[in-house]
Amino acid sequence: MPLHVLPAPAPALRSVLAALGSPTAVREARTPALRAAQGAVSPELPLPVHVLGRTAPDGTSPTRLAGWRFMIRSGERTLAAADTMLTPDGWAFSHFFEGPYIASTERALRHAEAMPMPCQPRLLSVPELYMLTLWLHGDCADDGTDAPLAATDLLVPLAPAPPGIAAHRPHRVAELLPVLAHRLTPAAPAPLLGSPA
Repeated sequence: MPLHVLPAPAPALRSVLAALGSPTAVREARTPALRAAQGAVSPELPLPVHVLGRTAPDGTSPTRLAGWRFMIRSGERTLAAADTMLTPDGWAFSHFFEGPYIASTERALRHAEAMPMPCQPRLLSVPELYMLTLWLHGDCADDGTDAPLAATDLLVPLAPAPPGIAAHRPHRVAELLPVLAHRLTPAAPAPLLGSPA
């Protein structure tokens, strides 16, 4: 299936290009592969990064657009990723990074391309669970800024996933969201021994 990858906002892309052109930003990054890159590097495959909030009393789980992530490539190899964030002045470069989520994202995207339905790829972060998923949104005409999770959208947890959640297994939102909501719901505090219950 063709993935309908959204174009990143021009200021977000410009901020990453400026950081890539800055010897200081690249040298100070905790990305040995990026620092050691020979030849040209380019930001590719922009994905909007949404953050999942706590489930509301009506059962909806709000998401908010928090940034854009770009894969930094040199030739055919992905070296690192660059995140941007929304500030009061607009989109700004945040940081470069390496780690398992880069290869995991690429693997999940390759699998998504083989699925029969068209979709719009996004990333969905669940900070409280240290979890990142590839969010395959079914409305390809959406602009990616403020779409809610649809029950039929797919979430593909990226590795490393939290204990008890299989990485790289696609889940319908209606199937996975209740599991996440349960884990995000704070447990009632246990009564102290010797105190009235």
